Amino acid sequence: MDGVLTRTATVHAAAWKRTFDELLRNLSARHSRPFEPFDEVKDYEQYVDGKPRADGVRSFLMARGIDLPEGSQDDPPTAETVQGVGNAKNAAFNEVLRSEGVERYEGSVRYVQAARAAGLRTGVVTSSANCDAVLEAADMAELFDDTFDGTDLQDRHLLGKPAPDSYLAAARALGVEAGQAAVFDDAQAGVQAGRAGGFGKVVGVDRLGQRDALYAHGADVVVTDLDQLLAATR
Repeated sequence: MDGVLTRTATVHAAAWKRTFDELLRNLSARHSRPFEPFDEVKDYEQYVDGKPRADGVRSFLMARGIDLPEGSQDDPPTAETVQGVGNAKNAAFNEVLRSEGVERYEGSVRYVQAARAAGLRTGVVTSSANCDAVLEAADMAELFDDTFDGTDLQDRHLLGKPAPDSYLAAARALGVEAGQAAVFDDAQAGVQAGRAGGFGKVVGVDRLGQRDALYAHGADVVVTDLDQLLAATR
């Protein structure tokens, strides 16, 4: 969803930065060490993009040598735990979503509409727990037969990307084998998941200038917008 259907990757990156920078400032002040802010491009792509929220927290904190207790899912956003930091990020994301809305990629809309007109089933797979709210805000909810998001991943105790679990579960929900389905993802972890799952086609969507990295992680083809695939079939 994020980065392929909707322009929410920047909203996620901003929410992560707000959350991590506050944590890093607090830790820096208490332990008298330099404050190194979260990089919305480099750190976002490498540690959190495409991953379930808690996995993104763990990945970034590990990279910074920060060890926080796991905590519980109902920890408040102020708690210095993995779950608390994740909840703080979710609160920041929803605040921006409510105040600014969300922009959709019209080329992706045209592609999905064409796929459905051709009789293909479509689904959304996202590590975000805000899938329904984002699709509704973008007026895209009616374009998909099923969705599989971060809440489903957690409820079913499945691994997040780069593991293929979420994509495989979505394919089963749509009634197709992985080899009969295509994966579209803008994150390196996402295309890696599609390749690991044995999907018939893995399409990388390059929104951030990472064409080579998407190919290296398993993409069969890389485009900058999905309507380029429509042009190729004309």
